Amino acid sequence: MLDKLTSADFAPYLNQAFRLYPGPYTPDGSPAGAPLPLELVSVTDLGDPPPAGAPLRRRPFSLLFRASSTGHLPQRIYVLEHERLGRLDIFLVPIGPDQLGMRYEAIFT
Repeated sequence: MLDKLTSADFAPYLNQAFRLYPGPYTPDGSPAGAPLPLELVSVTDLGDPPPAGAPLRRRPFSLLFRASSTGHLPQRIYVLEHERLGRLDIFLVPIGPDQLGMRYEAIFT
């Protein structure tokens, strides 16, 4: 499913809450650990759009999330949940804090 998502799939959820689960899945298939709230603060297309007539492929894009906490989680795949998008396994990289909290980025190519 992740390979089909585009920036347009995330754009309606800009400035909305996501839940990040810090642990792996449990044996019953649910994510482990207490969820950490994240806010989707940026959805950015990367590079030029494919030229007309080129084979269909998605345009690379970036998602930027912010946690209100200043500590950071290591880069790896995390379970993120959103009430409309559902559960997604996304590779997040901490990119540093700003004045409002720690920021994490996901790049889709």
